[in-house]
Amino acid sequence: MKIGFIGAGNMASAIVRGLVSSGVRGSDLLVYDVDTAKQVALFEECGICMCGTADEVIDGAEAVILAVKPQVFPALLPQLAPALHESCPLVISIAAGKTVASIEEMIGGGIAVVRVMPNINAKVGESMSAFCCNALVSDTQRELVVRVFDAVGETVELAESQFSVYAALAGCSPAYSLLYMDALAQAGVQYGIPKALSLKIVAQAVLGTARLLQESDEHPRELIDQVCSPGGTTIEGVAALQKNGFESAVLEAVRASYEKDRTL
Repeated sequence: MKIGFIGAGNMASAIVRGLVSSGVRGSDLLVYDVDTAKQVALFEECGICMCGTADEVIDGAEAVILAVKPQVFPALLPQLAPALHESCPLVISIAAGKTVASIEEMIGGGIAVVRVMPNINAKVGESMSAFCCNALVSDTQRELVVRVFDAVGETVELAESQFSVYAALAGCSPAYSLLYMDALAQAGVQYGIPKALSLKIVAQAVLGTARLLQESDEHPRELIDQVCSPGGTTIEGVAALQKNGFESAVLEAVRASYEKDRTL
């Protein structure tokens, strides 16, 4: 199976690295970017096949990942349409805000189209990716999408109508989490621990907590109860967070991101 990439930016490069790390041969990954230096960097690191045009990628690949900025789509996709209709690869878009219907409108009907939303954590192989498909996508092609994006994290299929809330939960939440971790690290500085060391402590604590939740069958509230000894330090901190509206602030952040996404 040859997989093509039109665009070799940060997300495409992360996916390429993940695929190669998972055992895919670099020579089976066809990459084109107007910035040749990006192709060369991936060739030197992963042994990808460098293509001279986007049409060359489409002609040689069974699945093509559109990894260019969404504002480029209206000009680029109609140019790619003839090659796409001739070769009929699976078209996978990772462009934010571009629906399956809008992609079909730009390239014409009759082509299997998948929309995927990975997040920034793909850079370290821990992305959360969601995808949805048009009616032409086969079960085998669905399995391919999962294999590709599982190479950089976890993958779930969602109805496209749920993508706005998904974007708030997975696309935006890394920023929320980083804000929370930076605030914790600042507290460490306030009480005498240098910032770099505070960040290291906080990042590992949050990473371990995420792993604990993933690998436990227990509800988050049950795990919270295990940390909160009666009359202890943790319950005092949890009570302070609740008193100051921590949970309602998180809900409001998701609402704001969701509403904004609905207007794009």
